[in-house]
Amino acid sequence: MIDRQALRREFDVLQAAIGRRGEAVIGQGSAWARVAELDARQRELKTESEGLQAERNRVSKLIGMKKGKGEDASAELAAMGEVSRRSKELDTLAKEAETEFAAALLEIPNPLHDSVPDGESEDDNVELRRWGTPRTDEVPPHWDIGTDLGILDFEAGATLAGSRFTVIKGAAARMERALMQFMLDLHADKHGYEEVWVPAIANSKTMTGTGQLPKFADDLYKLEGEDAYLIPTAEVPVTNLYQDKILDISDLPKRHCAYTPCFRREAGSAGRDERGIIRQHQFDKVELVHITTPERALSDLDELVSHAEAVLEALELPYRTMQLCTADVGFSSQLTFDLEVWLPSQNCYREISSCSSFGQFQGRRAGIRYREEGGKPQPVATLNGSGLAIGRTLVAILENYWQADGSVAVPKVLQPYMGGMEFIKA
Repeated sequence: MIDRQALRREFDVLQAAIGRRGEAVIGQGSAWARVAELDARQRELKTESEGLQAERNRVSKLIGMKKGKGEDASAELAAMGEVSRRSKELDTLAKEAETEFAAALLEIPNPLHDSVPDGESEDDNVELRRWGTPRTDEVPPHWDIGTDLGILDFEAGATLAGSRFTVIKGAAARMERALMQFMLDLHADKHGYEEVWVPAIANSKTMTGTGQLPKFADDLYKLEGEDAYLIPTAEVPVTNLYQDKILDISDLPKRHCAYTPCFRREAGSAGRDERGIIRQHQFDKVELVHITTPERALSDLDELVSHAEAVLEALELPYRTMQLCTADVGFSSQLTFDLEVWLPSQNCYREISSCSSFGQFQGRRAGIRYREEGGKPQPVATLNGSGLAIGRTLVAILENYWQADGSVAVPKVLQPYMGGMEFIKA
């Protein structure tokens, strides 16, 4: 969330940065407009409250003087009663305004970083670099490859749970597990992350800390009758490991990697990627999370992106790195780079990792702070990215490693994790 003091101190600057997301974000009736109105209302109430306090002091003195002289102070006592009544009324109004203000503040997106390119849709995202040579021959879609090999069972998934669920079997199930272990080993052993294993359920405070609530409530699975949600990404519990804590600057940066199952309702995605396992309600992911200082955030983001890229390069999967434009950067992010892997059946690149800097936005929401020696606590900066989405990595392998005889070659780096298996065959 944005800094309350900066709201007044740098109102125009913040409005311009947030407004780059689109006029609707700061227009009439928006959370931004409500925050501005409520802030003005709070100032009015504070001014009136200060005036009442001055009046209370004046009347109290007058009462004392009159009583000391033996004079009638009934009029002043009546005035004091009216001041007390209005003071209590103001306290109630102030609390109501504060509650509304805090709620509206949670709905305001992160101001965008100056380097984010302007754009009106994902088509305006900027390609930064490519790696690998895309396969251009005719390749079947992964759902046909998986069905023919007997390793993807869409009917069973639909029977067990409904649409957008899949049963992964045999060698593909082993590859899913192999990918998880390979990614975690790479990030922990080579890139220096501390591995953590976290709950796949989080409460509303934790969800609010990273920005999933209240904005994205419709896309979350909530447990009926409980203050509990299935997590949409490990970013939520891993970042909130430090919720309401003050860290010493010597402990930063903290870098964690975690595997979790992830759950998303995919609200609003009807008709998109209905076939296959690209867009599922349940999927597996390895997440990278950095807790750092504001000064280090952007350089740390470059490093985080390189760690996600290293996974694709080790698997020898062609990809490109994109910088997202103003229209495509997520609610909590100030700056985002996407990695898109080549899918030959679609003859295009598709997102497989999203790596973002959140500045102090999440640190402020989750109460995660750090202290420099002799200084006051201030919100940490946070970053995260997929390292990688495992299901989409499986899709990319099935298509990029598909052989003319219908088999799928196993990437060399995964073969030790799969008992030396070199090909997935029917």
